[in-house]
Amino acid sequence: MALDVARLRVLVEVAHAGSIAAAARRMTFTPSALSQQIAKLEAELACRLLDRGPTGVRLTEMGQVLVEHGERVLGELRDAEAAVSAVTASRHLALGTFATAGAALVPPALGALRRDHPELRLRVLDLEPPAGYGLVASGDLDLLITHRYPGMPSTPTRGLVRQDLLLDPLRLAEPGSATTEPGSAGVRLVELADRTWVSGGAGVPNRVCLEHLGRHAGFTPRVEYETADYTLTLALVGVGLGVSLVPASVLSTTQPPGVVSRRLADVEPAREICIVHRRRPSPLLTQLITLIGRTAAEVRDASG
Repeated sequence: MALDVARLRVLVEVAHAGSIAAAARRMTFTPSALSQQIAKLEAELACRLLDRGPTGVRLTEMGQVLVEHGERVLGELRDAEAAVSAVTASRHLALGTFATAGAALVPPALGALRRDHPELRLRVLDLEPPAGYGLVASGDLDLLITHRYPGMPSTPTRGLVRQDLLLDPLRLAEPGSATTEPGSAGVRLVELADRTWVSGGAGVPNRVCLEHLGRHAGFTPRVEYETADYTLTLALVGVGLGVSLVPASVLSTTQPPGVVSRRLADVEPAREICIVHRRRPSPLLTQLITLIGRTAAEVRDASG
């Protein structure tokens, strides 16, 4: 039995969008047309691929298997289309990144790439980890910059290439005077057991990391201010509302007055920043990867 690629594409789009209605808007079809395509695919395979609910759809076990294979198939097809059209068509790259990496790593690299290739069309998508792997597999993204904090599980690569880019140490950010030398003295994590913390909400990677470290130190951090935005985090720390664990790369560029940073004396937590792409990257993508790597080295040097 040969699967219909068009129907497979519909299933992948529905999985990425989270609902048939949202996928229909993205693909400029009617929801009923997409529902019919899914129904035909389910009939061909003699199994249910989606569980439909009032707020969207959820993949069945068989649907998840088919989507993972479908993403790779569509990615290979897009690679083939790009290879054929590269001679005559204008070139383009799509990049997914989380916010802090987007600010520190992406602009210098894309600026340098554009100077070498003025005709290049670029698209940047804001994605918070662990999202984005499926978009790379399906070819919607050429490159993903993502991270993993201590305590977070590793995301399966689904046959993609994942390369380490930067080990970004976490520092304690706390209220302090401008005369305090940043990083001059380490502090043991257990000494912070009674402090008020600023961190992300439940399930957010930096919150998972903080709770993971707290368990090992024998206490549960008291988080009273929840935000995943490091700019807001540092502003709250700066007015004395709490302390936080903040990546060194963020502190090197956005540390406001009233905030000092210190190393932890007993542990050395760091978020792992990496890039993800499909196998056999194009020369253009290879150049972008090299440029991002150089920028990451500069960020690492500046962060200490």
